[in-house]
Amino acid sequence: MIQIYNTLTREKEVFQPIEEGKVRMYVCGPTVYNYIHIGNARSSMAFDTIRRYLEYRGYEVNYVSNFTDVDDKIIRAAKDLGITAPEVAERFIHAFEEDTNLLNVKPATLHPRVMDHMPDILTFIQTLIDKGYAYESQGDVYYRTRKFEGYGKLSHQSIDELEVGASQRTGVEKELKEDPLDFALWKGAKEGEISWDSSWGPGRPGWHIECSVMATKHLGDTIDIHGGGQDLEFPHHENEIAQSEAKTGQKFANYWMHNGFVTIGEDDEKMSKSLGNFVTVHELTKQVDPQVLRFFMATTQYRRPIRYSETTMKEAGVNLQKLKNAFENLTFRKADAAATLGEDVSKLQELADLETRFTTEMDDDFNAANGVTVVYELAKWLNQYSEQEIVSTVVTEKALEQFTNWLSIFGIFFLSEELLDDDIDQLIEERNQARKNRDFARSDEIRDLLKDKGITLEDTAQGTRWRRSE
Repeated sequence: MIQIYNTLTREKEVFQPIEEGKVRMYVCGPTVYNYIHIGNARSSMAFDTIRRYLEYRGYEVNYVSNFTDVDDKIIRAAKDLGITAPEVAERFIHAFEEDTNLLNVKPATLHPRVMDHMPDILTFIQTLIDKGYAYESQGDVYYRTRKFEGYGKLSHQSIDELEVGASQRTGVEKELKEDPLDFALWKGAKEGEISWDSSWGPGRPGWHIECSVMATKHLGDTIDIHGGGQDLEFPHHENEIAQSEAKTGQKFANYWMHNGFVTIGEDDEKMSKSLGNFVTVHELTKQVDPQVLRFFMATTQYRRPIRYSETTMKEAGVNLQKLKNAFENLTFRKADAAATLGEDVSKLQELADLETRFTTEMDDDFNAANGVTVVYELAKWLNQYSEQEIVSTVVTEKALEQFTNWLSIFGIFFLSEELLDDDIDQLIEERNQARKNRDFARSDEIRDLLKDKGITLEDTAQGTRWRRSE
Protein backbone atom coordinates (compact mmCIF):
# COMPACT_ATOMS: atom_id res chain seq x y z
CA MET A 1 0.00 0.00 0.00
CA ILE A 2 1.79 3.10 -1.26
CA GLN A 3 1.67 6.24 0.87
CA ILE A 4 2.55 9.68 -0.53
CA TYR A 5 3.36 12.84 1.38
CA ASN A 6 0.92 15.37 -0.06
CA THR A 7 2.20 18.95 0.05
CA LEU A 8 -1.41 20.13 -0.11
CA THR A 9 -2.39 18.48 3.19
CA ARG A 10 1.09 18.23 4.75
CA GLU A 11 0.33 14.58 5.52
CA LYS A 12 1.10 11.12 4.17
CA GLU A 13 -1.91 9.71 2.38
CA VAL A 14 -2.69 6.28 0.96
CA PHE A 15 -2.34 6.48 -2.81
CA GLN A 16 -5.65 5.88 -4.56
CA PRO A 17 -5.51 6.60 -8.29
CA ILE A 18 -8.50 7.99 -10.16
CA GLU A 19 -8.52 4.97 -12.45
CA GLU A 20 -7.55 1.60 -10.99
CA GLY A 21 -4.14 0.43 -12.16
CA LYS A 22 -3.33 3.68 -13.95
CA VAL A 23 -1.53 6.86 -12.89
CA ARG A 24 -1.86 10.29 -14.49
CA MET A 25 1.32 12.16 -13.57
CA TYR A 26 2.49 15.64 -14.54
CA VAL A 27 5.96 16.93 -13.66
CA CYS A 28 7.10 20.46 -14.47
CA GLY A 29 9.97 20.29 -16.93
CA PRO A 30 12.85 22.65 -17.70
CA THR A 31 12.94 26.12 -19.20
CA VAL A 32 15.28 25.35 -22.08
CA TYR A 33 17.71 28.26 -22.32
CA ASN A 34 20.94 26.60 -21.09
CA TYR A 35 22.43 23.30 -19.98
CA ILE A 36 20.79 21.85 -16.88
CA HIS A 37 22.78 21.74 -13.65
CA ILE A 38 22.53 18.82 -11.24
CA GLY A 39 20.03 20.73 -9.12
CA ASN A 40 17.70 20.90 -12.15
CA ALA A 41 18.41 17.26 -12.92
CA ARG A 42 17.42 16.25 -9.37
CA SER A 43 13.75 16.65 -10.25
CA SER A 44 14.08 14.58 -13.44
CA MET A 45 15.85 11.76 -11.59
CA ALA A 46 13.64 11.86 -8.48
CA PHE A 47 10.39 11.61 -10.41
CA ASP A 48 11.86 9.08 -12.84
CA THR A 49 12.60 6.87 -9.80
CA ILE A 50 9.06 7.40 -8.53
CA ARG A 51 7.63 6.59 -11.96
CA ARG A 52 9.78 3.46 -12.25
CA TYR A 53 8.68 2.28 -8.81
CA LEU A 54 5.00 2.81 -9.65
CA GLU A 55 5.53 0.73 -12.79
CA TYR A 56 7.37 -1.91 -10.74
CA ARG A 57 4.30 -2.09 -8.52
CA GLY A 58 2.15 -2.76 -11.57
CA TYR A 59 0.77 0.66 -12.47
CA GLU A 60 0.53 1.97 -16.02
CA VAL A 61 1.94 5.49 -15.75
CA ASN A 62 0.99 8.24 -18.19
CA TYR A 63 3.88 10.59 -17.47
CA VAL A 64 3.74 14.09 -18.96
CA SER A 65 6.58 16.59 -18.51
CA ASN A 66 6.68 19.86 -20.43
CA PHE A 67 9.36 21.94 -22.05
CA THR A 68 9.01 25.70 -21.47
CA ASP A 69 10.21 26.89 -24.87
CA VAL A 70 9.16 30.56 -24.68
CA ASP A 71 10.19 32.67 -21.70
CA ASP A 72 12.09 35.82 -20.70
CA LYS A 73 15.27 33.79 -20.14
CA ILE A 74 15.01 32.19 -23.57
CA ILE A 75 14.48 35.58 -25.21
CA ARG A 76 17.56 36.97 -23.43
CA ALA A 77 19.61 33.92 -24.44
CA ALA A 78 18.51 34.37 -28.06
CA LYS A 79 19.78 37.95 -28.05
CA ASP A 80 23.08 36.91 -26.45
CA LEU A 81 23.61 34.04 -28.89
CA GLY A 82 22.40 35.93 -31.96
CA ILE A 83 19.77 33.33 -32.87
CA THR A 84 15.98 33.06 -32.57
CA ALA A 85 14.11 31.99 -29.45
CA PRO A 86 12.87 28.76 -31.13
CA GLU A 87 16.46 27.95 -32.11
CA VAL A 88 17.60 28.43 -28.50
CA ALA A 89 14.81 26.14 -27.30
CA GLU A 90 15.59 23.46 -29.87
CA ARG A 91 19.30 23.51 -29.01
CA PHE A 92 18.77 23.06 -25.29
CA ILE A 93 15.90 20.57 -25.58
CA HIS A 94 18.39 18.40 -27.48
CA ALA A 95 21.00 19.04 -24.75
CA PHE A 96 18.48 18.11 -22.03
CA GLU A 97 17.66 14.86 -23.82
CA GLU A 98 21.35 13.98 -24.15
CA ASP A 99 22.05 14.72 -20.49
CA THR A 100 19.06 12.86 -19.08
CA ASN A 101 19.67 9.88 -21.38
CA LEU A 102 23.16 9.58 -19.86
CA LEU A 103 21.48 9.50 -16.45
CA ASN A 104 19.07 6.74 -17.54
CA VAL A 105 16.01 8.97 -17.18
CA LYS A 106 13.18 7.47 -19.24
CA PRO A 107 11.60 9.93 -21.68
CA ALA A 108 8.15 11.06 -20.61
CA THR A 109 5.13 9.51 -22.25
CA LEU A 110 4.74 13.00 -23.71
CA HIS A 111 6.96 16.11 -23.68
CA PRO A 112 4.57 18.92 -24.72
CA ARG A 113 5.93 22.35 -25.70
CA VAL A 114 4.37 25.76 -25.10
CA MET A 115 4.71 26.90 -28.72
CA ASP A 116 2.69 23.89 -29.90
CA HIS A 117 -0.21 24.78 -27.58
CA MET A 118 -0.85 28.43 -28.31
CA PRO A 119 -4.50 27.96 -29.49
CA ASP A 120 -5.22 25.95 -26.33
CA ILE A 121 -3.64 28.65 -24.16
CA LEU A 122 -5.69 31.41 -25.81
CA THR A 123 -8.93 29.43 -25.35
CA PHE A 124 -8.09 28.70 -21.69
CA ILE A 125 -7.41 32.38 -20.95
CA GLN A 126 -10.60 33.48 -22.71
CA THR A 127 -12.61 31.04 -20.59
CA LEU A 128 -11.13 32.58 -17.42
CA ILE A 129 -12.08 36.06 -18.71
CA ASP A 130 -15.61 34.89 -19.52
CA LYS A 131 -15.95 33.49 -15.99
CA GLY A 132 -14.74 36.74 -14.43
CA TYR A 133 -11.47 35.29 -13.15
CA ALA A 134 -9.30 37.31 -15.53
CA TYR A 135 -9.25 40.74 -17.18
CA GLU A 136 -7.45 42.53 -20.01
CA SER A 137 -5.34 45.60 -19.27
CA GLN A 138 -3.57 47.44 -22.11
CA GLY A 139 -2.67 44.26 -23.98
CA ASP A 140 -1.87 42.18 -20.89
CA VAL A 141 -4.27 39.73 -19.24
CA TYR A 142 -4.21 39.20 -15.46
CA TYR A 143 -5.76 36.66 -13.10
CA ARG A 144 -7.97 37.99 -10.27
CA THR A 145 -6.26 36.19 -7.41
CA ARG A 146 -8.70 37.24 -4.69
CA LYS A 147 -11.65 35.86 -6.64
CA PHE A 148 -10.35 32.31 -6.26
CA GLU A 149 -11.45 31.04 -2.87
CA GLY A 150 -8.65 29.19 -1.10
CA TYR A 151 -5.71 30.84 -2.84
CA GLY A 152 -2.61 29.95 -0.82
CA LYS A 153 -3.85 26.48 0.20
CA LEU A 154 -0.87 24.65 -1.33
CA SER A 155 1.86 26.88 0.12
CA HIS A 156 -0.19 27.36 3.32
CA GLN A 157 -0.07 31.15 3.17
CA SER A 158 -2.91 33.49 3.99
CA ILE A 159 -4.07 36.12 1.52
CA ASP A 160 -3.09 38.79 4.07
CA GLU A 161 0.50 37.54 4.21
CA LEU A 162 0.69 37.49 0.44
CA GLU A 163 -0.79 40.98 0.22
CA VAL A 164 2.03 42.46 2.33
CA GLY A 165 4.67 41.10 -0.02
CA ALA A 166 2.77 42.06 -3.16
CA SER A 167 2.15 45.64 -1.99
CA GLN A 168 5.90 46.26 -1.89
CA ARG A 169 6.34 45.60 -5.61
CA THR A 170 6.82 48.50 -7.98
CA GLY A 171 7.04 48.97 -11.73
CA VAL A 172 4.85 49.36 -14.80
CA GLU A 173 3.11 46.01 -14.30
CA LYS A 174 1.77 47.08 -10.90
CA GLU A 175 0.01 50.03 -12.55
CA LEU A 176 -1.74 47.69 -14.99
CA LYS A 177 -3.19 45.45 -12.26
CA GLU A 178 -6.44 45.81 -10.36
CA ASP A 179 -4.70 44.29 -7.35
CA PRO A 180 -0.99 43.77 -6.56
CA LEU A 181 -1.71 40.04 -5.98
CA ASP A 182 -2.90 39.47 -9.56
CA PHE A 183 -0.56 37.61 -11.91
CA ALA A 184 -0.05 37.62 -15.68
CA LEU A 185 -1.75 35.12 -17.97
CA TRP A 186 -0.78 36.96 -21.16
CA LYS A 187 1.99 39.51 -21.71
CA GLY A 188 1.67 42.14 -24.42
CA ALA A 189 4.44 42.04 -27.01
CA LYS A 190 7.57 44.15 -26.65
CA GLU A 191 9.53 45.34 -29.64
CA GLY A 192 11.82 42.71 -31.07
CA GLU A 193 10.36 39.84 -29.01
CA ILE A 194 8.65 36.71 -30.27
CA SER A 195 4.85 37.03 -30.13
CA TRP A 196 1.53 35.53 -31.21
CA ASP A 197 -1.71 37.22 -32.20
CA SER A 198 -4.63 37.27 -29.78
CA SER A 199 -7.88 39.15 -29.26
CA TRP A 200 -6.00 41.28 -26.69
CA GLY A 201 -3.22 42.10 -29.11
CA PRO A 202 0.11 40.42 -29.94
CA GLY A 203 1.93 38.85 -27.02
CA ARG A 204 2.94 35.62 -25.35
CA PRO A 205 1.70 33.54 -22.42
CA GLY A 206 2.70 34.07 -18.81
CA TRP A 207 4.74 31.32 -17.19
CA HIS A 208 2.06 29.71 -15.02
CA ILE A 209 -0.68 29.23 -17.61
CA GLU A 210 1.26 26.77 -19.76
CA CYS A 211 1.28 23.92 -17.24
CA SER A 212 -2.42 24.29 -16.44
CA VAL A 213 -3.20 24.06 -20.15
CA MET A 214 -0.92 21.13 -20.98
CA ALA A 215 -1.72 19.09 -17.87
CA THR A 216 -5.49 19.32 -18.34
CA LYS A 217 -5.29 18.85 -22.12
CA HIS A 218 -3.24 15.67 -21.97
CA LEU A 219 -4.25 14.15 -18.62
CA GLY A 220 -7.75 15.47 -17.89
CA ASP A 221 -9.29 18.06 -15.55
CA THR A 222 -8.16 16.11 -12.47
CA ILE A 223 -4.82 14.30 -12.37
CA ASP A 224 -3.38 11.89 -9.82
CA ILE A 225 0.07 13.35 -9.17
CA HIS A 226 1.60 16.74 -9.89
CA GLY A 227 5.31 17.05 -9.17
CA GLY A 228 8.20 19.45 -9.35
CA GLY A 229 10.95 21.11 -7.39
CA GLN A 230 10.36 22.61 -3.97
CA ASP A 231 10.89 26.09 -5.41
CA LEU A 232 7.82 25.68 -7.64
CA GLU A 233 5.40 25.27 -4.75
CA PHE A 234 4.86 29.04 -4.71
CA PRO A 235 3.93 30.85 -6.83
CA HIS A 236 3.97 28.49 -9.82
CA HIS A 237 1.97 25.56 -8.49
CA GLU A 238 -0.25 27.78 -6.37
CA ASN A 239 -1.17 29.70 -9.52
CA GLU A 240 -1.69 26.50 -11.50
CA ILE A 241 -4.30 25.41 -8.96
CA ALA A 242 -6.08 28.77 -9.10
CA GLN A 243 -6.19 28.83 -12.91
CA SER A 244 -7.12 25.20 -13.44
CA GLU A 245 -9.81 24.89 -10.78
CA ALA A 246 -11.39 28.23 -11.76
CA LYS A 247 -11.61 27.04 -15.35
CA THR A 248 -12.78 23.44 -14.82
CA GLY A 249 -14.61 23.61 -11.49
CA GLN A 250 -12.75 20.41 -10.54
CA LYS A 251 -9.90 19.59 -8.17
CA PHE A 252 -6.72 19.94 -10.23
CA ALA A 253 -4.43 17.32 -8.63
CA ASN A 254 -5.03 14.81 -5.85
CA TYR A 255 -1.39 14.53 -4.73
CA TRP A 256 1.24 17.28 -4.86
CA MET A 257 4.86 16.15 -4.60
CA HIS A 258 7.95 18.36 -4.33
CA ASN A 259 11.58 17.24 -4.39
CA GLY A 260 14.24 18.84 -2.18
CA PHE A 261 17.12 21.02 -3.31
CA VAL A 262 20.69 20.09 -4.13
CA THR A 263 22.99 22.12 -1.88
CA ILE A 264 26.68 22.90 -2.23
CA GLY A 265 29.44 24.35 -0.06
CA GLU A 266 29.94 24.64 3.68
CA ASP A 267 26.84 26.83 4.05
CA ASP A 268 24.65 24.31 2.19
CA GLU A 269 23.58 26.91 -0.35
CA LYS A 270 20.90 25.88 -2.82
CA MET A 271 22.52 25.19 -6.19
CA SER A 272 21.21 27.68 -8.75
CA LYS A 273 22.27 29.56 -11.87
CA SER A 274 21.42 32.90 -10.25
CA LEU A 275 23.96 32.25 -7.47
CA GLY A 276 26.58 30.98 -9.89
CA ASN A 277 27.31 27.94 -7.70
CA PHE A 278 26.13 25.27 -10.10
CA VAL A 279 27.68 22.25 -11.80
CA THR A 280 26.16 21.25 -15.15
CA VAL A 281 25.37 17.65 -15.99
CA HIS A 282 26.98 18.28 -19.40
CA GLU A 283 30.37 19.00 -17.83
CA LEU A 284 30.21 16.69 -14.81
CA THR A 285 29.47 13.56 -16.85
CA LYS A 286 32.70 14.15 -18.78
CA GLN A 287 34.58 13.59 -15.50
CA VAL A 288 32.31 11.20 -13.58
CA ASP A 289 30.54 7.98 -14.60
CA PRO A 290 26.90 9.07 -15.20
CA GLN A 291 25.72 5.96 -13.35
CA VAL A 292 27.57 7.17 -10.24
CA LEU A 293 25.83 10.55 -10.46
CA ARG A 294 22.47 8.84 -10.93
CA PHE A 295 23.11 6.52 -7.98
CA PHE A 296 24.21 9.44 -5.80
CA MET A 297 21.07 11.45 -6.63
CA ALA A 298 18.44 8.69 -6.81
CA THR A 299 19.18 6.93 -3.52
CA THR A 300 18.18 9.84 -1.28
CA GLN A 301 14.51 10.18 -0.35
CA TYR A 302 13.12 12.67 -2.85
CA ARG A 303 11.92 15.27 -0.30
CA ARG A 304 15.26 15.51 1.49
CA PRO A 305 18.03 17.89 0.36
CA ILE A 306 21.15 16.40 -1.21
CA ARG A 307 24.53 17.84 -0.30
CA TYR A 308 26.82 17.70 -3.32
CA SER A 309 30.60 17.46 -2.92
CA GLU A 310 33.50 15.53 -4.42
CA THR A 311 33.60 13.43 -1.24
CA THR A 312 29.95 12.38 -1.40
CA MET A 313 30.32 11.58 -5.10
CA LYS A 314 33.35 9.36 -4.39
CA GLU A 315 31.41 7.53 -1.66
CA ALA A 316 28.61 6.89 -4.15
CA GLY A 317 31.13 5.48 -6.63
CA VAL A 318 32.57 3.10 -4.03
CA ASN A 319 29.12 1.88 -2.99
CA LEU A 320 28.00 1.40 -6.59
CA GLN A 321 31.11 -0.67 -7.33
CA LYS A 322 30.31 -2.93 -4.37
CA LEU A 323 26.87 -3.59 -5.85
CA LYS A 324 28.38 -4.27 -9.27
CA ASN A 325 30.87 -6.71 -7.73
CA ALA A 326 28.03 -8.64 -6.07
CA PHE A 327 26.17 -8.82 -9.37
CA GLU A 328 29.21 -10.07 -11.24
CA ASN A 329 30.15 -12.58 -8.53
CA LEU A 330 26.86 -14.43 -8.80
CA THR A 331 26.59 -13.93 -12.57
CA PHE A 332 29.92 -15.78 -12.87
CA ARG A 333 28.39 -18.80 -11.07
CA LYS A 334 25.46 -19.11 -13.52
CA ALA A 335 27.55 -21.25 -15.84
CA ASP A 336 28.01 -24.03 -13.24
CA ALA A 337 24.64 -23.72 -11.47
CA ALA A 338 22.79 -26.98 -10.86
CA ALA A 339 19.27 -27.61 -12.13
CA THR A 340 17.74 -28.25 -8.70
CA LEU A 341 18.77 -28.28 -5.08
CA GLY A 342 16.91 -29.28 -1.96
CA GLU A 343 17.51 -25.87 -0.39
CA ASP A 344 15.73 -23.96 -3.18
CA VAL A 345 12.61 -23.37 -1.10
CA SER A 346 14.40 -21.86 1.89
CA LYS A 347 16.62 -19.62 -0.28
CA LEU A 348 13.68 -18.44 -2.35
CA GLN A 349 11.86 -17.61 0.88
CA GLU A 350 14.84 -15.50 2.00
CA LEU A 351 14.60 -13.59 -1.28
CA ALA A 352 10.83 -13.17 -0.83
CA ASP A 353 11.37 -11.79 2.67
CA LEU A 354 13.83 -9.23 1.33
CA GLU A 355 11.31 -8.35 -1.38
CA THR A 356 8.67 -7.66 1.26
CA ARG A 357 11.06 -5.42 3.18
CA PHE A 358 12.05 -3.53 0.03
CA THR A 359 8.47 -2.77 -1.02
CA THR A 360 7.56 -1.81 2.56
CA GLU A 361 10.31 0.80 2.59
CA MET A 362 9.60 2.12 -0.91
CA ASP A 363 5.84 2.16 -0.33
CA ASP A 364 6.52 4.66 2.45
CA ASP A 365 6.62 7.80 0.30
CA PHE A 366 9.25 6.30 -2.03
CA ASN A 367 11.89 6.19 0.70
CA ALA A 368 14.87 5.47 -1.55
CA ALA A 369 17.40 5.74 1.29
CA ASN A 370 15.74 2.90 3.21
CA GLY A 371 15.02 0.99 0.01
CA VAL A 372 18.66 1.00 -1.04
CA THR A 373 19.62 -0.30 2.41
CA VAL A 374 17.69 -3.46 1.52
CA VAL A 375 19.48 -3.51 -1.84
CA TYR A 376 22.78 -3.58 0.05
CA GLU A 377 21.49 -6.50 2.11
CA LEU A 378 20.58 -8.35 -1.07
CA ALA A 379 24.08 -7.65 -2.42
CA LYS A 380 25.54 -9.20 0.73
CA TRP A 381 23.24 -12.19 0.20
CA LEU A 382 24.44 -12.53 -3.42
CA ASN A 383 28.06 -12.53 -2.30
CA GLN A 384 27.47 -15.20 0.34
CA TYR A 385 25.43 -17.36 -2.01
CA SER A 386 28.00 -17.12 -4.82
CA GLU A 387 30.63 -18.55 -2.44
CA GLN A 388 28.69 -21.80 -1.95
CA GLU A 389 30.19 -24.91 -3.49
CA ILE A 390 27.03 -25.55 -5.50
CA VAL A 391 24.43 -23.00 -6.49
CA SER A 392 20.93 -23.56 -7.84
CA THR A 393 19.93 -22.37 -11.30
CA VAL A 394 16.47 -21.36 -10.05
CA VAL A 395 17.76 -19.45 -7.04
CA THR A 396 20.59 -17.80 -8.97
CA GLU A 397 18.28 -16.55 -11.72
CA LYS A 398 15.69 -15.35 -9.23
CA ALA A 399 18.28 -13.50 -7.14
CA LEU A 400 19.86 -11.79 -10.14
CA GLU A 401 16.46 -10.87 -11.53
CA GLN A 402 15.38 -9.37 -8.20
CA PHE A 403 18.65 -7.46 -7.83
CA THR A 404 18.48 -6.16 -11.42
CA ASN A 405 14.84 -5.08 -11.07
CA TRP A 406 15.53 -3.16 -7.87
CA LEU A 407 18.54 -1.37 -9.29
CA SER A 408 16.60 -0.44 -12.45
CA ILE A 409 14.13 1.48 -10.25
CA PHE A 410 17.05 3.75 -9.32
CA GLY A 411 18.15 3.97 -12.96
CA ILE A 412 21.12 1.62 -12.54
CA PHE A 413 21.87 -1.15 -15.05
CA PHE A 414 24.69 -3.71 -14.91
CA LEU A 415 25.85 -6.20 -17.49
CA SER A 416 28.32 -8.98 -16.82
CA GLU A 417 31.69 -8.61 -18.55
CA GLU A 418 31.19 -11.80 -20.51
CA LEU A 419 27.63 -12.13 -21.75
CA LEU A 420 26.26 -15.63 -22.21
CA ASP A 421 24.03 -16.41 -25.19
CA ASP A 422 20.99 -16.68 -22.92
CA ASP A 423 21.74 -13.24 -21.45
CA ILE A 424 21.88 -11.73 -24.93
CA ASP A 425 18.62 -13.40 -25.96
CA GLN A 426 16.95 -12.09 -22.80
CA LEU A 427 18.13 -8.54 -23.45
CA ILE A 428 16.95 -8.72 -27.06
CA GLU A 429 13.53 -9.88 -25.85
CA GLU A 430 13.43 -6.96 -23.41
CA ARG A 431 14.40 -4.61 -26.24
CA ASN A 432 11.64 -6.01 -28.47
CA GLN A 433 9.10 -5.44 -25.70
CA ALA A 434 10.41 -1.89 -25.15
CA ARG A 435 9.91 -1.16 -28.85
CA LYS A 436 6.35 -2.50 -28.71
CA ASN A 437 5.72 -0.18 -25.76
CA ARG A 438 7.30 2.70 -27.73
CA ASP A 439 9.94 3.02 -25.02
CA PHE A 440 12.60 3.85 -27.58
CA ALA A 441 15.02 5.22 -25.01
CA ARG A 442 15.22 1.82 -23.28
CA SER A 443 15.43 0.09 -26.67
CA ASP A 444 18.38 2.25 -27.67
CA GLU A 445 19.92 1.82 -24.24
CA ILE A 446 19.93 -1.99 -24.59
CA ARG A 447 21.40 -1.75 -28.10
CA ASP A 448 24.21 0.48 -26.78
CA LEU A 449 24.85 -1.78 -23.80
CA LEU A 450 25.20 -4.78 -26.09
CA LYS A 451 27.41 -2.81 -28.47
CA ASP A 452 29.74 -1.96 -25.58
CA LYS A 453 30.03 -5.68 -24.89
CA GLY A 454 30.92 -6.45 -28.51
CA ILE A 455 27.45 -7.58 -29.59
CA THR A 456 26.07 -6.22 -32.88
CA LEU A 457 22.31 -6.32 -33.51
CA GLU A 458 20.68 -6.61 -36.93
CA ASP A 459 16.93 -5.88 -37.17
CA THR A 460 15.40 -7.88 -40.02
CA ALA A 461 11.88 -8.65 -41.21
CA GLN A 462 12.23 -12.06 -39.57
CA GLY A 463 13.31 -10.61 -36.23
CA THR A 464 16.47 -9.38 -34.50
CA ARG A 465 19.71 -11.25 -35.13
CA TRP A 466 22.94 -10.79 -33.20
CA ARG A 467 26.59 -11.54 -33.69
CA ARG A 468 29.75 -11.03 -31.73
CA SER A 469 31.98 -8.36 -33.23
CA GLU A 470 35.30 -9.51 -34.66
